[in-house]
Amino acid sequence: MLTIRNLTVSYKTRLALEGLDLEIKPGEIMGLIGPNGAGKSTLIRAISGVIPVQEGEIRWLGKDLIRLGARARARLVAVVPQAEHQGGAFSVQQTILLGRTAYMSWLGHPSKADQIAASQAMERTGLQSLAERHNAELSGGEQQCVLLARALAQQTPVLLLDEPTNHLDLQHQLSFLRLVKELADEQNLAVLMAIHDLNQVAQYADRAALLNQGRLVTLGTPSDVLTPETIQAVYHVSV
Repeated sequence: MLTIRNLTVSYKTRLALEGLDLEIKPGEIMGLIGPNGAGKSTLIRAISGVIPVQEGEIRWLGKDLIRLGARARARLVAVVPQAEHQGGAFSVQQTILLGRTAYMSWLGHPSKADQIAASQAMERTGLQSLAERHNAELSGGEQQCVLLARALAQQTPVLLLDEPTNHLDLQHQLSFLRLVKELADEQNLAVLMAIHDLNQVAQYADRAALLNQGRLVTLGTPSDVLTPETIQAVYHVSV
């Protein structure tokens, strides 16, 4: 499983995460929730190696992800960012093939295995008919599926999603989350998903981790975590 122990991350003088402990099992979706500034995106960036870690460890099957190089880590952890970061210069197929970068030679030419992995990712996300389209021509929901397909092409056991349903309408939000749920089950992925919609967490997450001010407030099933008392204490609203 993905194991996080005593994780501490700081931005200059601000403590973003402090002493965080978390475990995510294969086949499980962990919903990462909390108010703005709670540390959700920071945790995803720390696991993916984008930002340095001051203390603690992040392990997958005993491998210390913090000490791995970018290439080795990219074979274990894939990230789906928000679609608003997607550029328009590449075609759908070219974008998905970028997920194979960690497997390519220094020349950057995709092998037959790379082409097959990208094709399978397109098929699973229903993007075959859009393969030659450019990203700028796609809707927000289609762009988000492209980013998911790129992550699937990496063929990693760990999948991180940073608020993937932002900027999507309700129909695309639900279809995207259903697909993530199916993929977690079918491919036995350990999924960590930062998300704001608590109703969607209740419906699609196996467990939920509630962060506030860089600390883990509570962890458990959505029904255990999403109580009126806890939401009142963290979000300062009555439900």
